[in-house]
Amino acid sequence: LTIYVVSHSTFLDMKYMGSKARYAKEILPIILKNRKPEQWYIEPFAGGMNMIDKVEGNRVANDINYELVQMWEALVNDDWLPNKVISREFYNSIRADKSNYEPWLVGWVGFNCSYSGKYFGGYAGQVKTKDGTIRDYQAEAHKNTKKQIPNLKGVVFTNKEYWNLQIPPNSIIYCDPPYQNTTKYATDFDHNLFWEWVRNMSKQGHSIWV
Repeated sequence: LTIYVVSHSTFLDMKYMGSKARYAKEILPIILKNRKPEQWYIEPFAGGMNMIDKVEGNRVANDINYELVQMWEALVNDDWLPNKVISREFYNSIRADKSNYEPWLVGWVGFNCSYSGKYFGGYAGQVKTKDGTIRDYQAEAHKNTKKQIPNLKGVVFTNKEYWNLQIPPNSIIYCDPPYQNTTKYATDFDHNLFWEWVRNMSKQGHSIWV
């Protein structure tokens, strides 16, 4: 039974709470060192896609947030890109009643127009920094996410609970689940159940990294 645990947290590409973008170049060579041809790479908690966009070959990107997955499907497979500027009024309108809008737009506004990539965690637009310059959070999000899109072509996107994923035999599984005793995500997360699942995946012959 072998389970690998890695750590670090910040963001750099698409803003997403807990992203490992800054450390991907350090972490991925370790995870993929013994990867075999055609071996699948699976991310049950893909989020901002800041790790999987740097991996080639067979890939599955899963996330429990339906609007987020719909956003990535639209960006990568449907060549959709939103307007660069989302007003505060439009942001608040979507947050108040998400059912009135297409899910991929809800996903974009909820994550890319919010501070630190926290889902509808507060409107992020243009702000004046301490040194007097103007920072445009939405323009940064648009630019960074647009760069990711070509690297995500061919990824299989799914929207399931991690324990319901159909994982090919002998896959490499990289998990970046919600952290215990830190900022809460949209839903409660059972950490004991997760680690039980991790041990089970390892026993099944997968290489699993957390």
